[in-house]
Amino acid sequence: MGLFDALDASGSALSAERLRMDVTAENLANAQSTRSADGSGPYKRKQVVLEQAGSSFADSLQAARGVRVAGIVEDSTPPRRIYDPGHPDADAQGYVTMPNVNTVTEMTDLIGASRAYEANVTAMQTAKSMFARTLDILK
Repeated sequence: MGLFDALDASGSALSAERLRMDVTAENLANAQSTRSADGSGPYKRKQVVLEQAGSSFADSLQAARGVRVAGIVEDSTPPRRIYDPGHPDADAQGYVTMPNVNTVTEMTDLIGASRAYEANVTAMQTAKSMFARTLDILK
């Protein structure tokens, strides 16, 4: 394991967790959006898919490679339907198709991403402290 591998792994995790928080914030902001930008229907919840940064088993054994974002996918959960005949997007029966966003789930995801981000900041600070102590010993 190289000197900066710990920083690289934590740095990649920081970027991934920041993206998770951004996507979660987007989901929360659109939790009541009954029309998408193209007018095709309600907003669809998005999720970030992460994968290991190393491509092979040998890479995994050699060093901590971190994570990378494999993509952002739409959740396949069906949208909710609520009865609100006065809503402008209500159908003939008075039902409105709402996004498949659950605010409790989103807040839980946001807390998890925030805690993972904090843990990786701590790991980076610890690695930096270890490097500084190593340099002090070598003086």
